[in-house]
Amino acid sequence: MGASESVTRGRELIVEKPMTAALVFIGVVLLLDMLRQLLTGELAISGMLGLIKDGLMRGLVIGLAGIGLSMTYSILNFANFAHGDYITAGAFSGWSVTYLIAGGFGAEANIGSLALVGAGGSVFGGALGVNIVNTPFAVLAGLIVAGSLTIGLALFIDRFMFKPIRDAGGIPLLITSIGVAFALRYLILFVFDSSTRGTTDAGTVPDIRPLVLDGTVPLTLHDGFLVIVAGGLMLGVHFLLQRTKLGKAMRAMSDDESLARITGIPTERVIRSTWIIGGGLTGIAGYMFVLWKGTLSWNDGWLLLLLIFAAVILGGIGSVYGAILGGLVIGLTASTAVIWIPSGFARAAAFVVMILVLVARPQGLFSGRSTA
Repeated sequence: MGASESVTRGRELIVEKPMTAALVFIGVVLLLDMLRQLLTGELAISGMLGLIKDGLMRGLVIGLAGIGLSMTYSILNFANFAHGDYITAGAFSGWSVTYLIAGGFGAEANIGSLALVGAGGSVFGGALGVNIVNTPFAVLAGLIVAGSLTIGLALFIDRFMFKPIRDAGGIPLLITSIGVAFALRYLILFVFDSSTRGTTDAGTVPDIRPLVLDGTVPLTLHDGFLVIVAGGLMLGVHFLLQRTKLGKAMRAMSDDESLARITGIPTERVIRSTWIIGGGLTGIAGYMFVLWKGTLSWNDGWLLLLLIFAAVILGGIGSVYGAILGGLVIGLTASTAVIWIPSGFARAAAFVVMILVLVARPQGLFSGRSTA
């Protein structure tokens, strides 16, 4: 490609897609500024790589939880605002089991405090030695319970709250989901209290610290466990959607529910399966998020929900792959934005990126890829 042709294409991009051109320009400016900070020593290479690593870990959690939200929207055509509180419910139920197993069931164990995940500072995860190395059975059991309980919760709420008004349209369902979200959130607050508690003994988790030019980037076993769990489940969802009869039924129902009914697809079974898959992934995402960051609070899911919505919308609402990619983009943006702006505004930067990308590409990054 000659210089004149490059200039011509550049002019066409600016004229025909000014927002895309503006995004490219902003991205180049930010990259150049980051390079300047690295060269002047304002930003350490190890610090930059650490931010990228944290962004990827956060993005995996957002993407995993976003799959469930995207699937329910794609199949049921409504935005479930209770999704964030499913995350919290899964996290608390899973960690309750983890604490009970790690703390033991003997007479000396305070079963009530363990079951309430150390409410009021009665028990600390660090004192119990909770992590993937010291208490692997407790962690795996908690992970399974987190997914299982969230599945049961999602099916229960669908059966008694969403299903009776399913034919009324998306708006009544959306409003009902907001009510469910508040009810779940404050029920969790009432049972487990409002304290933010530490859940793991992070100090004894083995790590590796690969050397870079000016320091190290710690990678712990919890990071690796998150990658394995989230990556494995994402691959499993891909296989299910592309290679199984259920996955084909889900894609058909996502494309045209009326046609799916006519062709004999058991739509109620598909809807039930959607809640099972989405609920399980959401509960596991909540548990893994707490294991990775080491703290648990009653509003964790609500705070994550805003980023999950941003990821799902950015990726192309209704697209599972878009939710995964959007989650990684939002996670990386929220973590690396502190290179240029104060940390208190990092979350807002993720939403700014979502808005700018949607202005340039309103259909999202994975437009037209509903469910699969």
